[in-house]
Amino acid sequence: MFEFSSIEQYHAQLLKGNTTCLQAVEHYLHRIDATKHLNAFIEVYANEAIQQAKELDAKRKSGKQAGKLHGVVIGLKDVICYKGHKVSAASAILQNFTSIYSATAVERLLKEEAIIIGNLNCDEFAMGSTNENSTYGKVLNALDETRVPGGSSGGSAVAVQANLCMVSLGSDTGGSVRQPADFCGIIGLKPTYGRISRYGLIAYASSFDQIGIFGNTVADVSLLLEVMAGADEYDSTVSQHEVPSYSSLLKSNKKFRFAYFNEALDHPGIDKEIAAAIKNRIDELKKECHTVVAVEFDLLDYIVPAYYVLTTAEASSNLSRFDGVKFGYRTNSPGVELTEFYKQSRSAGFGKEVKRRIMLGTFVLSAGYFDAYFTRAQKVRQLLKDKTELIFSQFDFILLPTSPVTAFKAGEKMGDPIAMYLADIYTVMANLVGIPAISLPLFKHSNGMPFGLQVMANAFDEVSLLQVSETLMPYESQK
Repeated sequence: MFEFSSIEQYHAQLLKGNTTCLQAVEHYLHRIDATKHLNAFIEVYANEAIQQAKELDAKRKSGKQAGKLHGVVIGLKDVICYKGHKVSAASAILQNFTSIYSATAVERLLKEEAIIIGNLNCDEFAMGSTNENSTYGKVLNALDETRVPGGSSGGSAVAVQANLCMVSLGSDTGGSVRQPADFCGIIGLKPTYGRISRYGLIAYASSFDQIGIFGNTVADVSLLLEVMAGADEYDSTVSQHEVPSYSSLLKSNKKFRFAYFNEALDHPGIDKEIAAAIKNRIDELKKECHTVVAVEFDLLDYIVPAYYVLTTAEASSNLSRFDGVKFGYRTNSPGVELTEFYKQSRSAGFGKEVKRRIMLGTFVLSAGYFDAYFTRAQKVRQLLKDKTELIFSQFDFILLPTSPVTAFKAGEKMGDPIAMYLADIYTVMANLVGIPAISLPLFKHSNGMPFGLQVMANAFDEVSLLQVSETLMPYESQK
């Protein structure tokens, strides 16, 4: 029977002849079929994946050199373009739209012989924290199907959590990789802004968005980052920094310097068990001779308002292209004038949460309110950036909870969008300042649900972030 624990283990089994790429694909197709009710996948590329697996098995048997991701089975969030395949951002306005090109990240995965097994459900246009805002219906948490998997990359998280693929890609605008990873008990990495090209990623908020990675081991996540990162002529915002060999640099015996915020761990909105567990882990780090210091951070309550002002403004601009004229859904009403045509197409095509954020973004960009909201939010962003740089001049990492709560019941927060937005308090900071962050599944709540520790590093210091993640993860999880 096929079993997967890590890419390294899988490749070793392939070399020994104990398994094949075809067996791996068939295993995951069976798992996907048996767990359809979780609603993690929108579309499964069964025939294509089987054919690719057969070709890779034949290549390996012929003695040709294998790619870094030879036969690795991967799922893509439905905001990442894959040529010749449907991509809709889980929105009715893009239903049945077929991508005419592949994202740079996808091209690089395929070049290293990965197998893309399907596209994964998400909140519409990556706007949401529960994966309940999808035109394809909600995704269920495989650990407790009455609870949400987190969002917006809920399908990507559940696909790894429920063993439906080896690793998966999501996108992270304000925590959309880390928070579902936290709710599902897996690893979720958001790289530095610009570390991975955004070409082929459907935009929500262009100065925040970053492709992220879900996996069960730090080594697997590191390898995917290594493959996808780097310069790209199609993305003017991508970094020109050299890409380290992340997967070969994980081992470290260094003693690290950690900062944490009492304002975060003593916040009235955080679950007491989550706060206590992280405080206990901080005490353990001190006993292990790491430097761990509480740093005053008086900007915490400004983070979420600044984030939602800026991201909704960018979303209002980015989503203006979906007008029913060039592609996607359009109204069937005959003879309507152009403005009414736009109104009817967008009203029917966009879901409730997307419309809420477009309206908020349009409001904060409007004459008379631009300076009061958008300009002030940009000033907060700069203050956060300055404060973060000061912290990293003295410390290697910032420790935070990933979420103030564990996965909650489906429908529990849908009637209160403000409460939903405030739950992003610990994740949006990394996107506002563009630094890398990871959620590590270290803890279990008395309610039976997992929760993680979030670690942030300085911009483009993913090497150290992955090293400390390897150190922090329990040994049995890294096998």
